Amino acid sequence: MESKTAKPFSLFTILVLAIVLGSLAGAAIFQAASQGYLPFKTNLPKISTPLEQKTQTILNEENAVIDVVDKTSSSVVAIGATRKVFNPFDPFSVPRNQSSTIGTGFVVSDKGIIVTNKHVVSDSDTRYTVVTRDGKRFDVQKIYRDPILDLALVQIDGSDFKALELGDSSQLKVGQTVIAIGNALGKFTNTVTTGVVSGLGRRVVAGDPFSGSAESLDDLVQTDAAINPGNSGGPLLNSAGQVIGLNVATTEGAQNIGFAIPINSVKKIVDEFVQKGTVSRPFLGIRYRFISKDLAILNELPQGAYIQEVVENSSASKAGVQTGDIITKVDGQAVDSETKISEVIAGKKTGDRVEMVIWNDGKEKTVTATLQESPNQ
Repeated sequence: MESKTAKPFSLFTILVLAIVLGSLAGAAIFQAASQGYLPFKTNLPKISTPLEQKTQTILNEENAVIDVVDKTSSSVVAIGATRKVFNPFDPFSVPRNQSSTIGTGFVVSDKGIIVTNKHVVSDSDTRYTVVTRDGKRFDVQKIYRDPILDLALVQIDGSDFKALELGDSSQLKVGQTVIAIGNALGKFTNTVTTGVVSGLGRRVVAGDPFSGSAESLDDLVQTDAAINPGNSGGPLLNSAGQVIGLNVATTEGAQNIGFAIPINSVKKIVDEFVQKGTVSRPFLGIRYRFISKDLAILNELPQGAYIQEVVENSSASKAGVQTGDIITKVDGQAVDSETKISEVIAGKKTGDRVEMVIWNDGKEKTVTATLQESPNQ
């Protein structure tokens, strides 16, 4: 019987088998090396999953906030007020002192100088105190209340105060991370909230339920970091721990809308108070309502500042400015915005002169006022 002889493998088949076996061997070596089973280093790159990358990003953001809070919170203080309270139902009762936390402040000098809002310490008949994070209590010795900004500087006696670093609010960008620290609702001390810069150059009428006062403020920083009553006067910080704003207001009936005074508006005043113990600000002595171009056309009036009140014996009063006048130009510049007059005056010193073009009842005249020093309110 004739036996069958096996046919030899073709060259093509051998090549295919070699490629398959080589691929299997390479895969096995890769897996062994990546698991650390081989005695030599492979220098293979570690591939991160999207979940690992996301977790690392969250951890970095959390650590940044924690670092800022650790660095700054000891310099954030509570502002307390002590008032005499009478029993309205007992005319013979003895008045008693009632203390409460009404706002927040932060240290700007190791000399015991603290920044807060003017509306937090607006009552000259109230005794104010500062309470640090570790519970130390200090009586306020001196208060400077700024007549233009909702800003106050308070002086306390003591040492070992750590001043916060003031940043540059002109570099703020919408969307950047910010951190607010304050005494929310006057009872939750050193509350930390985070958010972003939601807008720049905002104008609001700001007030506080603890004081009942309100005033118009311009060029504010808007943020969605939670700012509640009691947070007023606290710092708005960037991710480097620098103060870039002074928390001032929230919007009633809205959520996640808070406002802060940009710190660049505060720096010059702080520096002067730290160096001299007082602040000299030029003062014109008027309260006005801005007449926009559209409103002027509608009422057949010139665009400008309609004078609603003139402070007695002020620079404006002595120059002949009267209620009902409309200031159309100041130092040759058209009064074409609500802040034009304050911008011009802010660039001057006490004793400087300011020239104003005034319209009243179809007649125009030019007056010159010598700026007086602003009264400490």
